[in-house]
Amino acid sequence: MTIPTSPAAPPPPPDWLAAIEPDMRAMAASGIVELFDYGRHRQGLIPLWVGEGDLATPPFVVAAAKASLDRGETFYTAQAGVPELRAAIARYVARVYGAAPGGGGFSPERFFVTVGGMHALQIAARMTLGPGEEALIPSPAWPNFVGAVALTGARPVFVPLERGEERWRLDLERLAAAVAPATRAIFVNSPANPTGFIASREEIEAILALARRRNLWIVADEIYGRMVYRGGRAPSFHDVMAPDDKILFVQTLSKNWAMTGWRIGWLEAPPALGPTIENIVQHTTSGVPVFAQRAATAALDEGEAFLAEQIARMRASRDILVSGLAATGRARFAVPEATFYLFCAIDGESDSRKLALRLVDETGVGAAPGSAFGPGGEGYLRLCFGRAPDEIAEATRRVARWLVR
Repeated sequence: MTIPTSPAAPPPPPDWLAAIEPDMRAMAASGIVELFDYGRHRQGLIPLWVGEGDLATPPFVVAAAKASLDRGETFYTAQAGVPELRAAIARYVARVYGAAPGGGGFSPERFFVTVGGMHALQIAARMTLGPGEEALIPSPAWPNFVGAVALTGARPVFVPLERGEERWRLDLERLAAAVAPATRAIFVNSPANPTGFIASREEIEAILALARRRNLWIVADEIYGRMVYRGGRAPSFHDVMAPDDKILFVQTLSKNWAMTGWRIGWLEAPPALGPTIENIVQHTTSGVPVFAQRAATAALDEGEAFLAEQIARMRASRDILVSGLAATGRARFAVPEATFYLFCAIDGESDSRKLALRLVDETGVGAAPGSAFGPGGEGYLRLCFGRAPDEIAEATRRVARWLVR
């Protein structure tokens, strides 16, 4: 006689998180992405949480990409970028910043095409930092700086920005005091996401002097350098550097030319670092698609009118937002001189994540919580005003009514 037996219990599922590297397991999730995922399908929601405008890529840029595809440019390409784009970047940088360090023009060999500004930042971090080393980051800061540093095994050290009546400022003495034996780099984002902080020429000179004294790298994110509201451009390390200064510049096509989804940018570095940078590109992305590089070339060579249109539109939207929120008597902020972000605190609200979730539910406006931007960010909201003035006016009315109810 056969005695029936119960089927064996299935084995427990593997603990996949325990199987991966602890540093990767511990990477903080993005507070911006959390809000995006929470509210993105809400009908009628006005999304001010992500750092991009509402305009599509201009047709002349798209046409350049289409023409490239029609020519069959669908193969691997040079790791540093196609020569035509590197030359276009050199022309663009020369137009915007004048002479290269030490005089003369900018050589195309200084520029390396990347998969967006994030890839350029990753390369810069990997070249300047190693496990156990430190990078100074003024904070509140774009969270991807922390991610880039952490992925190298290094440690971010935050130096707080201070909000004054008219502008955010960096305490240079506190920055100098934060330099330790393990410090290898200073990450400088000016104009800054999320605060709109612009370092003055004098502040840039002081940061560079500190880096020279302590033999530190500077990773300069000047992505918003053209997006200023008083005319011209923001001060740059290009204005004060010498040929032998240890500075890496991170740039992108995303903001100025409405190309966030194209994922294309560049890293500016001494040409002697070219072989190393090209090796990193080879082992991370194997290069940037040629059609995207043709689009980028068109944007740089032909895109000044589009950029001017964007800046004028954003200035109008900024003015609507700041005047409407100021009238509530509950919003506290320094009016941003650059970028397309307003970083504001709300009287009586200390938990920015809960506040942002409530705004989605109760006003239909999406904002990024200040807690996503590191020390000094809690209690604030980041609102991206890179949208049509009429839409920003509606978002402002919704939030203002909610604040004063």
